[in-house]
Amino acid sequence: MKTFFEILTAATEAERMQLYSVPQITDARHGNITRDSYLAYLEQAYHHVKHTVPLMMAAGSRLPESKEYLREALVEYAEEEVGHQEWILNDIKHAGGNAEQVRRGEPNAATELMIAYAYDYVSRINPVGFFGMVFVLEGTSIQLATSVADSLQTALGLPENCFSYLASHGSLDLEHMKFFENLVNQIDDPDDQQAIIHVARRIFILFARVFESIPHKETLKHVV
Repeated sequence: MKTFFEILTAATEAERMQLYSVPQITDARHGNITRDSYLAYLEQAYHHVKHTVPLMMAAGSRLPESKEYLREALVEYAEEEVGHQEWILNDIKHAGGNAEQVRRGEPNAATELMIAYAYDYVSRINPVGFFGMVFVLEGTSIQLATSVADSLQTALGLPENCFSYLASHGSLDLEHMKFFENLVNQIDDPDDQQAIIHVARRIFILFARVFESIPHKETLKHVV
């Protein structure tokens, strides 16, 4: 019998492949992007990562007492995630970008819509669905973060302190994903399971749009 984690992974395969096929991601894996594109990625990363802990708090506050174990898990996640947006700002500064301008700025529309969707689902439909977003972001980080950081450092000739966010999250999120797998396999409510699958599918697509919104040399070929 398949575990729920296995079901979740299989049910979101098409959307995951859609994300991984975005040119900005496929080129980054080969170190084939510019410093400006990398800075643009970090800017959007800042604008969604700064919502990670608030979203966890929002989800946790809406869980019923019968799901206290999920609230406890969110507290543990939040303790490890707090302040990570500042790592991104430090990377921006060390890579020659304007960190304070990014802090005061606004996200691309795609990033804003992804975050708005997550808040809306948590507050209006089912807070357990938030774990679908966790699945997307941590799974993507495991697949891409460390390898992309190594490729970009070599290609762009930037020092290690420009990649603290990416380089740390690949290995860190391996541990998180093991924790996540054990956690979601305890969820046996069919409505909660479907909420997680639904949100994961939507976030994979919305996250792909975030990457597609980042200026990149490949997009210029399609400009008429």
